Amino acid sequence: MTTPAVERSLVLIKPDALRRGLLGEILGRFERKGLVIEALELRTMDAALADQHYAEHVDKAFYPPLKEFMTSGPLAALVLSGDEVIAVVREMIGSTDGRKAAAGTIRGDLSLSNRENLVHASDGADSAKRELALWFPKL
Repeated sequence: MTTPAVERSLVLIKPDALRRGLLGEILGRFERKGLVIEALELRTMDAALADQHYAEHVDKAFYPPLKEFMTSGPLAALVLSGDEVIAVVREMIGSTDGRKAAAGTIRGDLSLSNRENLVHASDGADSAKRELALWFPKL
């Protein structure tokens, strides 16, 4: 029997989730799924990190309000690991717009917004590698 390759993903539990007291609920969902929290840090995203994290969006019209929101208060940055963690987490959080996300997903159960949608997660292996290096450079 072979052990599946362990993958890592960056997950940001956004300022709206922390303001609403949903950190424990969201972390609990990941833990109950069997994912491993390798690192967890409460911090506030500054403007420079926002520009690096969202580099592909800085010239788009939706970016200034997104940047303002993401830098508006503390968030939880975490490294999750597990078998196919990137795909598993993306399925668990649901589609970007909480009003349209499926019931049973984090956004579907807890969000009514497209921008303030509680959670960010890496969308692929390349973005996970880039984002993890930004947020957790010592890992």
